[in-house]
Amino acid sequence: MIKKFRTFLLHERGVSPRTAVNYLILIRTIFNLAIKEYGIDAKNYPFGKDKVQIKLPESEKIGLTREEVQLLENAKDLTPAQLQAVHVWLLSFYFAGIRVGDVLKLKWSDLRDGRLYYRMGKNEKLVSLAVPDKAQNILNVYAKHKEDKNGLVFPYLTERELRNPQKLATRKNTITRNLNRRLETVAEKLGIEKKLSMHIARHSFGNISGDKIPIQMLQKLYRHSSITTTVNYQQNFMHKETDDALDSVINF
Repeated sequence: MIKKFRTFLLHERGVSPRTAVNYLILIRTIFNLAIKEYGIDAKNYPFGKDKVQIKLPESEKIGLTREEVQLLENAKDLTPAQLQAVHVWLLSFYFAGIRVGDVLKLKWSDLRDGRLYYRMGKNEKLVSLAVPDKAQNILNVYAKHKEDKNGLVFPYLTERELRNPQKLATRKNTITRNLNRRLETVAEKLGIEKKLSMHIARHSFGNISGDKIPIQMLQKLYRHSSITTTVNYQQNFMHKETDDALDSVINF
């Protein structure tokens, strides 16, 4: 029945593969709750090996090139809100693709002795990184806010939101949407044709790192448990390798 439902969603309702997966994830969540809270027999669980398997469709997230990042670094004639969005994006990029939620929660107290110390919001792993000169230049712009009550580098979140996980999650989503809208406007101004968003900062770092550092070092910077996850962030470099390999075979 679930497999037929997935087929119905894709071919009759015409939803995207990702949306169809979201439906199945919801059904799986309800099943898990039913087993845990209401004593439903686990033998009826329809998901897993040799049953219904949920696989997220691959999504193409194309990072910026070095030249496109430089366009952001040298951008002129931006509104204060647009400039701040660019600064958030660049700070994420300079710190090895730190996630937007972690950038928004960065406090001045996280910066000590020329290093950034923070705990990743997604998996609670501790991270320590040297502060690059480019990142320090941006931090200097906001240094006047050091004495603010909540001590945040960027003035987007309130102390009340930081203390309430539910309010924090909702607020972060709203801020990210606003940042992405401003980044899209900046991209149009600068002639960047790729979809510019906060998450692309992470992919941009991964792509540009391809011929600079070993993939094991990128895995360490990202704090990924599996290197297969890290590979997804070096797609542009992987494409170059496969293109070169193809070229070496057929050009004789």
